[in-house]
Amino acid sequence: MNNYEQFKESIFKKTGINLSCYKEKQMKRRIDSLIKRNNFDTYEGYFQAICKDLDLYNEFINYLTINVSEFYRNSNQWEVLQKEILPNLIKKGSTLKIWSAACSTGEEPYSLVMMLSELMPLQTIKILATDIDKGAINKALLGIYSPKSIENVPKHLISKFFTKVGESYKINDEVKKCVEFKHHNLLNDKYPERCDLIVCRNVMIYFTEEAKEDMYKKFYSSLNEQGVLFVGSTEQIILPVRYNLVPLKTFFYKKNS
Repeated sequence: MNNYEQFKESIFKKTGINLSCYKEKQMKRRIDSLIKRNNFDTYEGYFQAICKDLDLYNEFINYLTINVSEFYRNSNQWEVLQKEILPNLIKKGSTLKIWSAACSTGEEPYSLVMMLSELMPLQTIKILATDIDKGAINKALLGIYSPKSIENVPKHLISKFFTKVGESYKINDEVKKCVEFKHHNLLNDKYPERCDLIVCRNVMIYFTEEAKEDMYKKFYSSLNEQGVLFVGSTEQIILPVRYNLVPLKTFFYKKNS
């Protein structure tokens, strides 16, 4: 299996991850770099190794899913979410169904909980957070973060919801209880239904145009009437009307029922 196409097929059979849906040049370069770093010369040899060695396998999945995150990432967009989007959604119902898709190591769903806590009682907040990387989910469940990752969190929320542990910060259990983490593959798995808000940021840039189109259609179907999709700062949707989505603000789209 010195052929990248065969490697992609084998990975799909083993993991359910379809590498053909990712931008080829970018993804192949990442995988080639990882293979070389682990001292393998062929795709065949590397694939056999990740089938036998759990640490190598986990490293591959983690590397593939490009986990880069921080709390309140692109804080000006979170300000729009807090001041305009969420209050309008709350007016429509006392509880909100929120899905944090491709949630990485938990910074995004925990940010959502903290922000919502200033608009509604903490015990009424429930976020579904999903990711393809089980290792990232385990880190999210642990909830320990570096000082850099919490730089954008308002100071009063740091003192309220974090405990300092050595040089790190641990998110409090009362916030953790508001988030349900699940393993989910955006390309293959069924999407949750009747979501008031879907947050999917900084992951679609890695997919092909065809894969993105399919995901936008699924997001539309997954949204409640008047539900909102919040995307990343490099992921503005070109011609959102094709997917029955209406721009609300930059990076925010409402379902056009």
